Amino acid sequence: MPSNSAPLALRQARQHLLEFGQCPSGLVNERLARSWSRSMAAGLAPNARVRAPDPVSSGSLRHALSASHTLLAHSRPIMEYVFDQVRHSQSVVVLADPRGMLMHTLGDAHFADKAARVALSCGASWHEEHRGTNAIGTALVEGCAVQIHGSEHFLERNGFLTCAASPIVSATGEMLGILDISSDHRSGHAHTLGLVSTAARMIENRLITAACKRDIRLHLHPQPEGIGSMAEGIVAVSSDGWIIGANRAALAQLGLQIGDIGGAQLEHVLDVRLEQLLTQHQRRPLQTQMLRLHNGAVLFAQVQVDAAAWPSPAGVVGARAGAVPAADDALARLDTGDARSRAAADKARRVLGKPIAVLIQGECGVGKEVFARAMHASGPRRGAPFVAINCGAIPETLIEAELFGYVAGAFTGARKEGSLGRLREADGGTLFLDEIGDMPLPMQTRLLRVLQERSVTPVGSGTAVSVDFALVCATHCQLLEAAAQGRFRQDLYYRINGLTLQLPALRERSDFAALTQRLLQDLHPERPLQLAPELYGQLAGYAWPGNLRQVASVLRTACAMLNDDEDTLDWTHMPDDLIAALSFPSQNPTSAPFPANPVAGRQATLNLQELSHAAIQQALQSTRGNVTQAARQLGISRQTIYRRLEGSTVRQPS
Repeated sequence: MPSNSAPLALRQARQHLLEFGQCPSGLVNERLARSWSRSMAAGLAPNARVRAPDPVSSGSLRHALSASHTLLAHSRPIMEYVFDQVRHSQSVVVLADPRGMLMHTLGDAHFADKAARVALSCGASWHEEHRGTNAIGTALVEGCAVQIHGSEHFLERNGFLTCAASPIVSATGEMLGILDISSDHRSGHAHTLGLVSTAARMIENRLITAACKRDIRLHLHPQPEGIGSMAEGIVAVSSDGWIIGANRAALAQLGLQIGDIGGAQLEHVLDVRLEQLLTQHQRRPLQTQMLRLHNGAVLFAQVQVDAAAWPSPAGVVGARAGAVPAADDALARLDTGDARSRAAADKARRVLGKPIAVLIQGECGVGKEVFARAMHASGPRRGAPFVAINCGAIPETLIEAELFGYVAGAFTGARKEGSLGRLREADGGTLFLDEIGDMPLPMQTRLLRVLQERSVTPVGSGTAVSVDFALVCATHCQLLEAAAQGRFRQDLYYRINGLTLQLPALRERSDFAALTQRLLQDLHPERPLQLAPELYGQLAGYAWPGNLRQVASVLRTACAMLNDDEDTLDWTHMPDDLIAALSFPSQNPTSAPFPANPVAGRQATLNLQELSHAAIQQALQSTRGNVTQAARQLGISRQTIYRRLEGSTVRQPS
């Protein structure tokens, strides 16, 4: 479009930009002024030849289309609907990916040919830095719906267009692409921006419903009749009540921001608990429920739960419990149905590939390193090294050389070729610092410098070497308390605590049946094994102070005790110390992170063998010497009782 046909204010603003490098205030809106300034900074000139890259090759385009398969699948039907609304109006409907590359177009044949002459066709980039101010590129940068009309385009050769574009975002706020309607500037309409924005919301609703079909979904609206309409809010909730996804309407209705996704619980927003919603849904699945926000506003909601994703718990010991996760990665393969563990994996998955340090907290034996390895295997660094360092296991005199490496001759006993150090070994991959609370304070200071500068200076060298790794730390300590007491650097704590994940203790998990079955399958994949029901009941109620590490050790030992013709683990296969602990259930702590001695007073001096014998004696006394009944009460065989009695001073009651 020739510059002299532009409105006077636009011509003046453009002239001032070209002469002085900035737009005067008041002549054009701030968004357009920012975009023009960015176009100038990219080295573009309004009347110069376009320096945009050539459209990608057919192979690269196929790869890009494959990567955006889900977006395309849900966008095409909506694009066809939109095109029906603008057909015969010299228009083209365009879908671009998050880089501004055009992936799919629908348009009037005559106008499509004209548009193709300015590269408005598949494979071409319409990012601002390549095409200057335009609806697609500017919407990408600004993150909102944009309309660019005629000479508002920075490049004069695009002035014959009027374009309206809207971002398409995922349930977690990730930019997925841009939907655009471009037409001849003479036939543009003010309502086009509303049409493209509405269409983008329709695509987003389809995407969130598909992506969160295995989660609990609430469909919301201030009016009950609005549920099911395009204006409804959709929020996805995890089984333990965390908001893990939402469309823009739901965020507005709930008063939330994109950043609240994954960090807000439903009951902190609505005056209702998730259990109440699900109970009411089970009673009347199609009924709309009235909810109240904490600020008093009223919303109406319909709960939607995929029955296939939330099966009833199996009633057989060893049956796989809980829902199979939708994701198919190493984190998902750890999932055996516990809601808190799944929520931790969901949060971890959202920061993979991002420069956010993760701090995993939990008791000894809960599987912090296993979880960290699964994070690494699920992320974009999976092909690079995973370097695990136990900060409490390295002698203080060696930890500096172990972590930072050293040059040849740095100290007596140093290898002549020097050492890279564990931090440099993790370059490109993931560094896992286990028990970081045990790291000496001087090393904390050096580690903090590494994390700030992203470089390592080996011992004996004055030259820093750059490093790049994802950082995951783990501890069973309360680091914030340690920082307050001066045992841990507070600034280091905040550096490593980008996202804290609390792994539940085994006694707090709801998936003991599925977990034990998986452990048995891992121990003997070729041999189906199961737990005797009575034994399982005792094991499921035990506090497991050693958590997953302890139960895995117990099952490994028990499997070694099996005869070749046995496939059921029973009391006879259990180690004596566990039998003793299970024999005193009243002394079995269920809440303390580190249980005290399992017996009190006089019994505290007994050794494990005596505890086992005491349990047998108590059972015999309560059954008046009936060995069969005592064995049934203890869950062990009669032969085990006789064998224990033969080797002890325990006597049967007369």
